[in-house]
Amino acid sequence: MLPGVAAGPPAVFLESIVFTFPCLKRILAMSTSLLEEPAVQAATGSATSHAERLRTSMMAMRLSFTWFGTRKTLSADQKDQAAESFGAEGSFLSAGKKLIDVKHPAFKAVSSIKNKAVRYFREVSLPYPEAGIRLIRPDRLDEVNRQMEAFRSDLGDAVYHLARAYAHLKALARERLGTLYNEGDYPPALSGLFGISWEFPSVEAPDYLQQLNPEVYRQECQRVQQRFSEAVQLAEQAFTEELAKLVSHLTERLSGTENGERKVFRDGVIENLTEFFDRFRQLNIGSSEQLDGLVNDARRIIRGVRPQALRDDTNLRQHVATEMSRVQSVLDGLLINQPRRNILRRP
Repeated sequence: MLPGVAAGPPAVFLESIVFTFPCLKRILAMSTSLLEEPAVQAATGSATSHAERLRTSMMAMRLSFTWFGTRKTLSADQKDQAAESFGAEGSFLSAGKKLIDVKHPAFKAVSSIKNKAVRYFREVSLPYPEAGIRLIRPDRLDEVNRQMEAFRSDLGDAVYHLARAYAHLKALARERLGTLYNEGDYPPALSGLFGISWEFPSVEAPDYLQQLNPEVYRQECQRVQQRFSEAVQLAEQAFTEELAKLVSHLTERLSGTENGERKVFRDGVIENLTEFFDRFRQLNIGSSEQLDGLVNDARRIIRGVRPQALRDDTNLRQHVATEMSRVQSVLDGLLINQPRRNILRRP
């Protein structure tokens, strides 16, 4: 998730993952039962109704990270010097240096908190067709806020331990970079160079436009409606791709042998599918009857099946593999027919 190169000292950059939600009064007026009743997950109504339901029943957040840049581009003179050994021109080279060892346990601990925060948001949200925007259920806002506070606290603890190792990391960099080492590339301390924050912007057309220019306001409302129509399609695509990946992995683990022996089958293969079913139940808006049916089929096939039973019972392995192969075949057809879209454009 970290961009490859940071520009100059102090090597700090800000990256954002955006999760934006409709206007607050719309959210407060909605009926949360739309998401809680399984019956409404059947695909009914037009695409417009699904988009409107998504628009009125979801919210989102913008999650931002302040992060110490661990790479820096070489100066023009340094690139010229490196190019000489290859008989090349420095202007045709792209080169950089690592400021610190990102594989050091202290830095890996800091990066792990960031990765967990991003992964958590992906698990509780749906994509939206603007850079970094994702939508989330408003009834989970308190839960999400508490979890983000926990991530912030964990990050603070991890940065504290990284700061204690900072002098050692700089010494290692001085040794490994040689003449490329420059003390000016390093801030005197890490305080304020790592952070996590979140906010709640709106994707709705601003009300003041209606008074200033009704035509512009109308156009903006149409744009927002189109965005949510695209968001419905993005959600279907994301769910289809994830289910296809999980089903494919399951059938691959259950079929054939590896080095003459039965393939290793870990509990996580079933657990990942079960977690997907739960997430689908919470976030699905029922816009695709075919996808709903495939999810139900996959859930039915593994319902009550224990991982150990799949390891011990050859007939059960074959039955589950055969049934899941049928699901996989239909999923493959869906993926071929779906237009490719960028689910989440990162900054």
